Amino acid sequence: MSNNRVPFKTLLSTIAGTAVFCAGIAFAEPKHGIAMYGEPALPPDFVSLPYANPDAPKGGSIVLAEGGTFTSLNPYIRKGSVPWQLRFVGVESLMGRSYDEPFSLYGLLAESIETPEDRSWVEFTLREEARFSDGSPVTIEDVMWSYETLGTVGHPRYRGLWAKIETMEQTGPRSVKFTFNVEDRELALIAGMRPILKKDQWTDKDFGDSELADVPITSAPYVVTDFEPGRYVTLTRNPDYWGKDLNFRQGTENIDEIRMEFYLDGSVQFEAFKAGESSLYREGNADKWETAYDFPRAVQGGITQSVIPHQRPTGITGFVMNTRRPMFADWRVRDAMIHAFNFEFINQINTNGRSERITSYFANSVLGMRAGPAEGRVAEFLQPFADELLPGAIDGYALPVSDGSERNRANMRTAARLLEDAGYAVQDGVLVNAQTGQPFKFEVLLKQGAAENAALMNIYKTALERLGIEMTIETLDPAQYKERTDTYDFDMTYYRRGLSLSPGNEQNLYWGSAGVENPGTRNWMGMNSPAAEAMIDRLLNSSSQDDFRAAARALDRILITGRYVIPIHSARVSRIAHDSRLKFPEYLPMYGDFIGFAPDVWWIED
Repeated sequence: MSNNRVPFKTLLSTIAGTAVFCAGIAFAEPKHGIAMYGEPALPPDFVSLPYANPDAPKGGSIVLAEGGTFTSLNPYIRKGSVPWQLRFVGVESLMGRSYDEPFSLYGLLAESIETPEDRSWVEFTLREEARFSDGSPVTIEDVMWSYETLGTVGHPRYRGLWAKIETMEQTGPRSVKFTFNVEDRELALIAGMRPILKKDQWTDKDFGDSELADVPITSAPYVVTDFEPGRYVTLTRNPDYWGKDLNFRQGTENIDEIRMEFYLDGSVQFEAFKAGESSLYREGNADKWETAYDFPRAVQGGITQSVIPHQRPTGITGFVMNTRRPMFADWRVRDAMIHAFNFEFINQINTNGRSERITSYFANSVLGMRAGPAEGRVAEFLQPFADELLPGAIDGYALPVSDGSERNRANMRTAARLLEDAGYAVQDGVLVNAQTGQPFKFEVLLKQGAAENAALMNIYKTALERLGIEMTIETLDPAQYKERTDTYDFDMTYYRRGLSLSPGNEQNLYWGSAGVENPGTRNWMGMNSPAAEAMIDRLLNSSSQDDFRAAARALDRILITGRYVIPIHSARVSRIAHDSRLKFPEYLPMYGDFIGFAPDVWWIED
C-alpha cells in the first residue's frame, strides 16, 4: 500500500502513539482559525463575518439566470458540466473562508485546527453536532474517505493535495491528522478546504462515473430539491441545517430557495432579466450599464443597479493561444497576434470606450507587477532564469496600444515583422510558412450563446486578413465545448481565470507543466515554464509577506510576457443589476462580488 493510501487508524491506541501525539501538541495548540501569515483577523468569539448581517431576515426565493447548461450535479468529478455554484453553496469543508482577508480560515465542520510553526502537519477536530442533510453525523471516516476518494478519482483540482500527504491518521474520536511530504506552508490551509461527502452514499456506486441523478449528500445549508436536465436546478435551504447557530453562518444563506435557470444565449438571458423572470444580472459591458437599463422594470423602480468595488487581482480574460499547436509555440507569433488585436478600436465599438484593458494577471492588487524594469527581490527571483525568460520579463513590458483607428498601422507593421522573424512570408496575399509553404490558418473555438465574443472575433478576423491569415470560428454547445477544452483540442478560445489575493497551489493547476499533457487542468495555453514553477514554489514557502508579494509580482511578469493570452477588458468594480427587494450589507468584503457574496450574504425585504 502506498503512503497515500493509508489505513484508517488511531494514534491513541498505544503508549508510543500517545507519546508522539503529545510531542506534537508541544509545538501546536488548537485554534479557531488560521491565516497564511500571522493570525486571522477575527477572534474566537466573533459574532459574524464582517460582511454579513447577523440580523438579516430569512425567507423568500430568487431566480438566477445562468449561461450554458449542465449535464451533472456532481462538481467533484471530471465527468460532465456542472452548475458552478454547487462547488460552493452545495458543500461544506472542515474550515470556511473569510473573503475580507487575503487568506484566512475559520472553523466550520471542524471546531479547531492545530499545526506547528513549520506547518509540516495539520490536525482538525470535528464538531460533535456536525450532520449531513439526511441527519446522519459527519464522522472522521467520512472525512478520510472524502480526502482519499477526491484525491484519487475526483476532479484533477483535488489531486495535488493528495499527492503531498504522507500520512492521514485518525488521532481521536473526532480528530484527523495530515502529515505532508513536502515543504509547503499553504497545505495546512488547503487541507481544511476539501469537500466533505457522505461515504455510505457511494458504497454501491462508482463515484467517478456518477449519473446526473446522483446528487452528492453534503452537510451544507442548501440541498438540491428539484432539477430538469439542462434547464433548471432548485436549491432549498435546509430548515434542519446543523450549523445554523455557528458564528461563521450568522447572516449568511438567508434566502429559502435559489433556482438557477439556464440559457444558451446571452441575449435571451438578459431579456429574461428585463422581463422579471430572474432576480439578478451581472453586467460585464460598461456601456450597456449606462445605456441599456431603461426598460420598464428598471424605470418603475423594480431594479437597483449596484456597483461593488473590490481589491482582488483582475485575473486574465481574453483569447488564449494553445502552444501545443506548432504555430503558437513560437512566442513571436503570439506577440504578433497580440499586436494585431486592436483593443482600442474594439473597445470603442463594444463599450463606447468605457472599459479598461487588463494589463497583467495580478493587476489591480498589491501582487501585480510594477511598471518598468524588475527591481529588488523581484529582480533577484527572476535573475537565475534570465536566459529562458522572454523579452520584457526583466527589463519591463507593456501591451501594445493602437492609435484607436481601424487600420492600427503601427502595430500591424510590428505584427508583420514578428511573423517574418518567425519564418512566415506573404505569397499571393496569403501568409505561409516560408519553409513548407503551408498557409497560416487557425480556428477560434467559442461556446454557444457567446455573442459578444463572436463579435470581437469577427472584428479581429478582418484585421488578420490584412496579414494574410485565415481565421475561422466554430461554435459548440457547452458539452462539446467542455470536452474540447478539457482535452486542449483547440487553436484559440475564450479564456477567463480569476485570481485571488492568496495565490498558491492552484497556480500549478493553472500554469504547471503537468497540464501540458494531463487533461482537465486549467493550463489551456500548454505553458511549460521552470521559471513560473519556481515562483509558485516561492509563493508556497515564503516566510514573509514581502517575499510572497515579490514572488507573485515575478510570476505576473512571467505570465504576461509569455504572451499566451490576448487580454481584453477588466473592471475594478462589479456591476450587479438586481430586484430592488434584494439587499446586501453596507460593509463590503475586500474581494467584493466574489465567491461567498451574492446571494450568500444577501436577503429579501418585501
